[in-house]
Amino acid sequence: MKIARTIAEVRDFRMKESQSDRSLGLIPTMGALHAGHLSLVKAARSENERVAVSIFVNPTQFGPNEDLDKYPRTFDSDCALLLESGVDLVFAPETGVMYPFGFSTTIDIGAVGSRLDGASRPGHFQGVATVVAKLFNIFTPTRAYFGQKDAAQIAVIRKLIKDMEFPIELIACPTIREEDGLALSSRNCFLNAQHRREAIVLSRSLSVVERLVGEGELDSAVLLAAARAVLSKEPAFRLDYLVLVNPDTLEDLPERIYSSDEATLPSCPKGSLLAVAGWLGDTRLIDNVVLRTEASASAPLLQYDPVIYA
Repeated sequence: MKIARTIAEVRDFRMKESQSDRSLGLIPTMGALHAGHLSLVKAARSENERVAVSIFVNPTQFGPNEDLDKYPRTFDSDCALLLESGVDLVFAPETGVMYPFGFSTTIDIGAVGSRLDGASRPGHFQGVATVVAKLFNIFTPTRAYFGQKDAAQIAVIRKLIKDMEFPIELIACPTIREEDGLALSSRNCFLNAQHRREAIVLSRSLSVVERLVGEGELDSAVLLAAARAVLSKEPAFRLDYLVLVNPDTLEDLPERIYSSDEATLPSCPKGSLLAVAGWLGDTRLIDNVVLRTEASASAPLLQYDPVIYA
């Protein structure tokens, strides 16, 4: 496994691969890797001849009062996991490599970037879109892999790929969870024992709504009320947002979710996105589920196949 620190090293690697027409799967990360990241590596490994992972804690997607300085950095253990998983290249640049002196270009992704986390964290998705566009230009990957847990980020990157005409497939892979339902996140390490127990309220709220949808309920107000009722039982949880939205545009669905015979936009799967975010102590957590009306009440909750966005 090669560890690259410079853009020139990555481009040299990619040039050699391109000459042999080898496909490349890219997984952009900020490190502190867990089983969710490794599931993306596994998916990329199964669909590409080469797999690359970037590890870069991107400062431009953090606000002035957010956790940039304390974000977990576990580079050595990350590399050990990636080596064992069969990754071919790890790109781990310093900030000055990605944003050299005089760098001033940013990407405004439009309205979709101002919704959900974009509303709660102004400038966040501008930072995400900018760094991902730069990684796409550096790597020229065949496919890029992201986790469904970051559903709003997926919507932003999907629009980035479409608007900028990147010849890349976006693969959204299922959220990986602990046995009790908590979505894996690098920030989970900040939860103390009590907050860790309380954190499962997010997935519980989603499961209740998914069960109602499986029973035929489509009314947005009813579904949101059911989720709020679950969240309200955990007083330590401070809600940021709870929304039912179009997963492609992140626009609200004020009246009802999509039925099984309706689609959103052509690039987006059938379904409606239920997303929740909030804090336990100083730790911000997010979770979501794509609601599909063909799911039955007896079907496994919160389990979905990967979604490919061409």
